Amino acid sequence: MGAALQVTAFGLALLSTLFLLLATCTDCWMVNADDSLEVSHKCRGLWRECVTNMQDGVRTCDQYDSILADHPVKIVVTRTLMITADLLAGLALAMLVLGLDCITFLKEDPCVKLKMCYGAGVILGAGSILGLIGSMWYAVDVYVERATLVSHNIFLGVHYDFGWSCWLGMAGSTGCFVASVLLTCCLY
Repeated sequence: MGAALQVTAFGLALLSTLFLLLATCTDCWMVNADDSLEVSHKCRGLWRECVTNMQDGVRTCDQYDSILADHPVKIVVTRTLMITADLLAGLALAMLVLGLDCITFLKEDPCVKLKMCYGAGVILGAGSILGLIGSMWYAVDVYVERATLVSHNIFLGVHYDFGWSCWLGMAGSTGCFVASVLLTCCLY
């Protein structure tokens, strides 16, 4: 039972960590929602902004000036939280691999291996909370920005909505949290 639970938690943690990494690296945190009126599809990410022409599929991206340049708070906070979540999830995944019962590392001391799995679950939980806060921070800020413009009857011609990178960050964080619960609460 314990080995099956460990392998399930490992698989979920691996997939969720990949989701977190993809969400951090990709550039579609905000997308324009007015596709019927636009001839191009615009995506804004943490690192760049891309425009895809809907007619011929040509995609052009503009990198943000510098990491150290003045950026909106939502980008800086989300970058920080997502990078930290990625690092913690990667560390937890490495600890979890070494703590699995099917790995021969420290085979003679199962108590240490169990503690490694438990520690990996705690670190994974911390990373998942940071990733969820980062993703939700960005999503709430997009919603507040849109609601403020609507309440003041301002129409800029482009209406942004949550992008698939934002949803991927939320899914990865949630998966890491579930894997953390499996490792910390259900393994003993």
